[in-house]
Amino acid sequence: MAAGAPRIFVSHLSGVAVFDPAGDQVGRVRDLVVMLRVAQRPPRLLGLVVELATRRRIFLPMTRVTAIQSGQVITTGVLNVRRFEQRPTERLVFGELLDRRVTLTETGEDVTVLDLSVHQLPARREWEIDRVFVRKGRKGSAFRRAKGEALTVEWTAVTGFSLEEQGQGAENLLATFEQLRAADLANVLHHLSPKRRAEVAAALDDDRLADVLEELPEDDQIEILGKLKEERAADVLEAMDPDDAADLLGELPTDEQERLLNLMQPGDAADMRRLMSYEERTAGGLMTTEPIVLRPDASVADALARIREPDLSPALAAQVYVCRPPDETPTGKYLGTVHFQRLLREPPPSLVSSILDSDLQPLDPEADLPAIAGFFATYDMVAAPVVDEAGSLLGAVTVDDVLDHMLPEDWRETEFHLDEEVATDGS
Repeated sequence: MAAGAPRIFVSHLSGVAVFDPAGDQVGRVRDLVVMLRVAQRPPRLLGLVVELATRRRIFLPMTRVTAIQSGQVITTGVLNVRRFEQRPTERLVFGELLDRRVTLTETGEDVTVLDLSVHQLPARREWEIDRVFVRKGRKGSAFRRAKGEALTVEWTAVTGFSLEEQGQGAENLLATFEQLRAADLANVLHHLSPKRRAEVAAALDDDRLADVLEELPEDDQIEILGKLKEERAADVLEAMDPDDAADLLGELPTDEQERLLNLMQPGDAADMRRLMSYEERTAGGLMTTEPIVLRPDASVADALARIREPDLSPALAAQVYVCRPPDETPTGKYLGTVHFQRLLREPPPSLVSSILDSDLQPLDPEADLPAIAGFFATYDMVAAPVVDEAGSLLGAVTVDDVLDHMLPEDWRETEFHLDEEVATDGS
């Protein structure tokens, strides 16, 4: 950025694409790294935390940034793709500075940090934080936004950034990442400190936290769940996909499992207990108990309305299962499957019973992982029904759950093998 260019508020950099000089996208900005300095001198902006397509997070020094403009960051030179490791003297802007309570030195009034601005020093490739956007009044919460005068002040006008803060909020951090998919927000949480991770989890609503938990490594799941009040932990488990919730419950001590199950709605608890009764790497252990179930007298229009439900995953929306009453799993007699492509080709008033795929053999709940994978590969399916000996539909296994269990246990924490350095200047 040339001297005299306008300051940039850091919230505008969240998720911004990073390009090399050839115009190829390298990754996206996930945080900024600063170093606090003594005597209230403005912090020096050391660089950016950039997330590559492989989800590896690397450090991009500001000396390699040639421009920040039009919603993009342009880099030059050689990009070091070693995984970013935060040093003790460094602070993450999104992860640690936003939502802090600091003090206005002139009045002694406590304020909440909403945003920070950075600018490039004249005639140098050095950047620093120069201003702080704050709000007066009490902190907000996950359900109540704080009210009060908002104002922008010089960095030197506030104090308290270097202190360890207990109970730091997460409202503005979450606003910065509100457009992220659950898997990407999970990656953000994974890289935060345990303290900050717990604060962000506490600020998420139950449904959003449930989606994020499903994408986190097992250790992070257990850590976060353990820091929630038991009543809320039970609510979050209810909001998760039943198979994922059962897997998480299965990792907890038996007495803790029982306490949480007793706090859940009876129907949800019954689903959890049923799923936990199967071996983890079987169709019964992998299935969800909430597929789309229709009676044989339902119409194609009814089926299309069901698969349009926004909360359904693409895999579960790919087909509906036709069964005799009752409609909840375990259902009455399973009659067959209707694929969504067939639904699109049929007149809306037609009955789903007239277009059944009844030749597709369902999975046995005791089928092991190799047999399930073979089924998906043979029939090019993204979901498969699980039916017991009595002919009742118990649930459905989706291809994403199969992949989760076929990949190494730590796959969420590892990236593709990359060279330690790659050239971004075409050399």
